[in-house]
Amino acid sequence: MSITSKFLKTSLFLLGFSTMCAQADNVITVGVAPHGGYVILGGTVIPLKEVTLTAQMPGVIKSIAGEEGDTFKAGTMLLKIDDDELRAKKASAQAALNSAMSGLQNAQVQYTRELWNPRVNNPRPMYGMAGPAMFDRFFDNGLVNDNNDKGMERHADLVTQGTQVQTARSNIAQAQASIRELDSKIADTESIAPFDGVIIDKLVEVGDTVQPGQPLLVYAYSKFLRIKAEVPARLMPGLQKDMVVPARLDVGNTQVNARVAQIAPSANGTQHTVTVKFDLPEGVPGGPGMYAEVMIPDVNSPTRALPVIPKSAIIKRGSLPSVKVLDEDNVPRMRLIRTGIELDANNVIVLSGLQPGERILTNSDTPKTPIPWDEQKK
Repeated sequence: MSITSKFLKTSLFLLGFSTMCAQADNVITVGVAPHGGYVILGGTVIPLKEVTLTAQMPGVIKSIAGEEGDTFKAGTMLLKIDDDELRAKKASAQAALNSAMSGLQNAQVQYTRELWNPRVNNPRPMYGMAGPAMFDRFFDNGLVNDNNDKGMERHADLVTQGTQVQTARSNIAQAQASIRELDSKIADTESIAPFDGVIIDKLVEVGDTVQPGQPLLVYAYSKFLRIKAEVPARLMPGLQKDMVVPARLDVGNTQVNARVAQIAPSANGTQHTVTVKFDLPEGVPGGPGMYAEVMIPDVNSPTRALPVIPKSAIIKRGSLPSVKVLDEDNVPRMRLIRTGIELDANNVIVLSGLQPGERILTNSDTPKTPIPWDEQKK
């Protein structure tokens, strides 16, 4: 057994003895427990998923589905930009499409007529007396114009009518493309919930004029929460994905276990830290933006003795816990402390604010004697 271990056991025995003597007066002496091998880092609670919805089209905000804190199902329209101008353009494009379809129908009829009843085989229409028409046919039949080729003329007529059919089809395709483009722009005037979630922040109001790229809403899935912390690169050897580490939430000083969910593949070049996200259990108190602490294992950190006190001595008022410490005149005075991990259901380690051997007050309805660390292991 090392000298340090003997010293710790002797100290724990003496402090435990002093504590038992003072229990009658509801006063205990702060004990010690070996503590080390990890570093406490501050972090921020974030939702499992979070998106910022931005404007895709310019316009005026027409409607917003709710306020901050309102929940919605996936597919719900959260925000609408006025689209009257786009719908007017779509109506014009629809009219152009109808006209192009009518043009195609007419071109197809003309092509069919030319295919089955060529104009070169039909006499020219007669105007006035029959003499002029007969005179025209006289020249068309080759009596004067011997170079006339009816086959070539018929081919030219078919090509002309076929070109009109293709032009009409192109006009239809162009009108349909315009309608699809306008439909896409109309869809961009609506911000749709990508998943079940809650509005975290509303950045615009009804009547505001927005431009493309302008943030509109912050939307998040907050049923499950995470802690996001910047971990120094020197501590990364002690972290692995899916491992569980102790954590503390600022709401009610809640102690929970957090699972390592994501580890950034590279460190920040300026701060030399790695972004790590820890999954929290479902139903923990608080919400996004809350302060939290995680305990990161440090394989190079030596073990040291820290104060340990009963939970019954802790007074929770405000964001930080406190205890009543007796001064030299046995007058209790409030002192803020910072707690660490829980040794068991009754005792907790104090990271700062107390020194071993100080006397504090505690409630009499719960165990008051800190249990030595070596007894905890048994």
